[in-house]
Amino acid sequence: MTTPASPSGPVAPLLLADEVRARLQALEPHALDLRDDSARHAGHAGSNGGGHLVLRIVSPQFDGLGTVARHRRIYALVGDLMPNRLHALAITALTPAESGSH
Repeated sequence: MTTPASPSGPVAPLLLADEVRARLQALEPHALDLRDDSARHAGHAGSNGGGHLVLRIVSPQFDGLGTVARHRRIYALVGDLMPNRLHALAITALTPAESGSH
């Protein structure tokens, strides 16, 4: 996904973490921490050069959902980035009550 061209010329594609962060806004997060961990995984077997991100997200939309359902919600928003731009995503998905941030 690229950002629209500006009057001064084309705009560079969004950085991976910025694009993931923007897409996850659909979950109306109370907190969202996204860390790029790619440097720790550079050149490992099976890596295609895509990024490795670590996500901690707190959303009221996770209320009543188990871990797998929460992860499915997240992958529905960013899954099309895999496996090319995003190689791995480590997820911690919490409700406000679970995180203590009511």
